[in-house]
Amino acid sequence: MVDMSATLLHHGHIRLLKAAKQLGTVVVALTTDDEIRKKKGYDPELSYAERKEILEAIRYVDEVVPCNWLIENELLERHRIDLLVHGHDNANPIPDDKLVILPRTEGISSSELRQRVVHALAQIGENPR
Repeated sequence: MVDMSATLLHHGHIRLLKAAKQLGTVVVALTTDDEIRKKKGYDPELSYAERKEILEAIRYVDEVVPCNWLIENELLERHRIDLLVHGHDNANPIPDDKLVILPRTEGISSSELRQRVVHALAQIGENPR
């Protein structure tokens, strides 16, 4: 299982999914819209259904399921998941023997992309909100 919000999909997400696929079947635990609003304080650029559709079109993804912000062992058990694959910033309360930590792609995140767009809009005089 790989957990993500994928509000703005980028090459770091693809690299993570590709690496996870080398370990076996990939189930993406996709953060719901309500959880993003609660944890990040904004509406995602794409809805859950839109993000799910995009992820399901990626060859490294076998299934997409809804999830809360943090993944708990119960979700892994419910979906018969052996491992949670995550970047080094993992905060999920998962036992170490079920966790695979991979390095994040340097210089990219959905937050970084969001800031780039806001900056670009500001430069051309557009109001980003």
